[in-house]
Amino acid sequence: MSHFRFTKKRKSSRARRFFGRFLRSTEATATHGNMVELLQNGEEFFSSLFSSLRDAQQFINLEFYLIRDDATGRELASILADVAMRGVRVSLLYDYIGCFDTPASYFRGLEQAGVVCLPFNPPPFKRGIAWFDKRDHRKIVIIDGIRAFAGGMNIGSEYAGFGEDRKRWRDVGLSVSGAAAVELQRLFCETWQAESGVISGSPGCKTSNTKSATGNKGDATVHIVSGGPHHNRSHIHNAFRLAIGRARKCITVANPYFIPGPRVIRSLLRAAARDVRVRLILPAINDVPLVGLVSRSSYATLLKGGIEIYEREETVLHAKVMLIDSRWSIIGSANLDHRSFHRNYEVNLIVDSHSFGVQVADMLDRDLGFSRRVLLDEHERRGWLVRMLERLAAPISWFL
Repeated sequence: MSHFRFTKKRKSSRARRFFGRFLRSTEATATHGNMVELLQNGEEFFSSLFSSLRDAQQFINLEFYLIRDDATGRELASILADVAMRGVRVSLLYDYIGCFDTPASYFRGLEQAGVVCLPFNPPPFKRGIAWFDKRDHRKIVIIDGIRAFAGGMNIGSEYAGFGEDRKRWRDVGLSVSGAAAVELQRLFCETWQAESGVISGSPGCKTSNTKSATGNKGDATVHIVSGGPHHNRSHIHNAFRLAIGRARKCITVANPYFIPGPRVIRSLLRAAARDVRVRLILPAINDVPLVGLVSRSSYATLLKGGIEIYEREETVLHAKVMLIDSRWSIIGSANLDHRSFHRNYEVNLIVDSHSFGVQVADMLDRDLGFSRRVLLDEHERRGWLVRMLERLAAPISWFL
C-alpha cells in the first residue's frame, strides 16, 4: 500500500511540474468546472449554434475569419437581425481579407438591423504594410457570457455539410459553458478593443456581465491557448509541442494544413521512438494544392520514424484536432503550419477530460474508416515530377 501511495504521489508531482511548465510556456488560462459538448460535424455545429443564438437574452459576440453570403451566411444574418431588433446587443468582428469576397451589402444589412460590425485589419493597414498578412483566423461565438462556441468552422455552406462530397468540408467544433466561456469573452474583448480603440465598446466586455457563467457545474478543465503576432513567442506552437511531449500511449492528429516545421516533426518522431502510437489524418484532397505538395514532402521522414499517416477521402478535411492519450483533446482554429504559429490570431481549447476524450477518440476512429493509409514503399514510388514539385514548393512553406 505504501508503494502505491508513493507511486501515486510521484505521478502527481510530475503532473504538477508539467502543468507549471505548460502554463509558463503558453500563457494559457486554466478554467475548471466546465460543461463541454463535442460538435462532430457541420450539421451538429450549426444546429446547436443557431438554436443558442435565437435564445440569446443580453448580448452576442462573434469573431470569424470567413463569412460567406450563401444560404448558411444568410441564415446567420437573419437570426442576428431578429435578435438585435428585439434588444439583444450583437457585435461581429470579421477578418477583412477573409471576407474580401463577401459583398459589402451583407454587412450593411446587419448594421441596419442594429448589429455592430467591425473589420479586422482593413486597409490602409494602420500597423504598417508588414501587417498585411496578419489575419484574425479565430472562429468564436459568445452568448450572454454563459455559453461559447469554437473550433475550425467558418460561416459557409461547405462547412455546414451542404453540396457534393468533394465540395463538403469535414470540420469539428465544440461548445463550452462555464469559466471557459468567460475567458473566450475576455479574449474577444481584447481584440475588439485593439481594433476599435474603444474600451468596453462591445457588449459583455465588463466583468459583471459574465460572472454568472462561473456558476455552471461541469467536470471538464479547459485550457485556453491564444496566439497572434502581438506575442513575442508562439504559444500555439509551444502548446502543441508540450502536449506531444506529454503523450505516453497514443497521439492522433487531424489537420488540413500540415507544415509544422522541424521542431514539431522532431517532437512527433521522439514520441514514436518512445513507443507512443502516432497517427496523422491528413487530407487526400487539399483545397490549397501547394500546401498538399509541401505536406507530402515530409511523409518519408515521418513514415521511416514509425508514424502512421492516413489521408481522409471523400471530403475536404478542415478539422483541427489533436488527441493525447484519449485524455487531452485540442480543438480550435490553429493549423499545424507557420501561419498559425506566428502570423494569425488563433485560439485553441485544450479539454482535460477522459469522458470527452473518449468521444473524440471514437470520432477520429470513424474518420480513419474513411481514410487510406499511406505506406512507405508506395510513397517512394511517386513520380519524378511530383518529387520535383515537392522540392520546389518546400522553400516557400513559411509563406503558405
